Amino acid sequence: MNLVSDHVQNTTMASTASTLDKDCLVTNEALYRVYAAVTIIIFILALPLNASVLHLFIFKLKFWKTNSNNIFLFNMVLADILLLFCLPFKAHNFLSGERRSVQDATCKAMLFMMFLNRGASIAFLTVISIDRYFNVVWPGRKNFLKALKKSPHISIIIWLLLLPLTIPTMLNTFECCNSHKAVDGEDKNKKIAFVKDVVDSLREIVFFTQIVIPFVILLYCTVCIVNRLRKKTVGDKTKLRRASFLVSSVMVVFSICFLPCALARMVLLIARVQGWSEDTENIAAEAFDGLMVLSYFDCLLDPLVYCFCSTKFKGLYLSSYFPCLVKGGQVPEDSLNSAAHSSNPKRINSVI
Repeated sequence: MNLVSDHVQNTTMASTASTLDKDCLVTNEALYRVYAAVTIIIFILALPLNASVLHLFIFKLKFWKTNSNNIFLFNMVLADILLLFCLPFKAHNFLSGERRSVQDATCKAMLFMMFLNRGASIAFLTVISIDRYFNVVWPGRKNFLKALKKSPHISIIIWLLLLPLTIPTMLNTFECCNSHKAVDGEDKNKKIAFVKDVVDSLREIVFFTQIVIPFVILLYCTVCIVNRLRKKTVGDKTKLRRASFLVSSVMVVFSICFLPCALARMVLLIARVQGWSEDTENIAAEAFDGLMVLSYFDCLLDPLVYCFCSTKFKGLYLSSYFPCLVKGGQVPEDSLNSAAHSSNPKRINSVI
């Protein structure tokens, strides 16, 4: 009797391993080579860009000494660098014909890093938008974020709160990073199937709430800020237009980088739960993976939109790394430091 039981268990484990390997393999090698090429290009462009921004925040702006949003932007750059560590491994998986790594530890580590990056990027972006909302729409009221910006406590709290949200990705009950994917023989053990469904559902809830709730907050803040700026009749119109462009671009980048992959993930889950045909599910998986690659552009767009839309930051960046583009040549070091610490600098470099 024990021999029969062991044989059935071994057969089930072999079938499960075969299913896992099949789920990890790509169905369109040419398409995933394109995904790999795009991922490599993003890595090559984003690595020096984010490294230079990180250097500027630490050695030029000295973000910890200012009361501006620099401390939040600095943490966004840290989150983008966290993603950059994953991109070479993702490209290697795609070139090897794998959607995800077949190694359990590698698969979970990649999901951990990407969940942490996505959550941190969205969280700090949301905090910045809320701060702008209070400053523009309710300028006379006390803004609790102004006090929090004077210390790194809010940033540390955000990182600590994000860590528990990655726990579902570290558990051993998901199949090659897939959710709600039936495995042969699993229905014989209802308890295991139930635990797996609970963990899968928890991970999907985390995935969607990290995108949907911040999107609603960003949309509300953006609409209120744009309407408020349009009603202003006093002030520099150029600065008002720049502010409107900035908050609108934040909304556009969020919509491009995060919403499409969330919609594709929803379609993929529906295909798995309702048992669509294998070809249809493969197409949904390919679309989801492609839109996830699109979301990696966030580490390229974050420095450009959230940092370079500031004239002072753009001037400091170009003065430090591309002085030939600044009229009058290289800016002295003391000018850079004074610009970093003064809220109203007397002179801002004009950029070509």
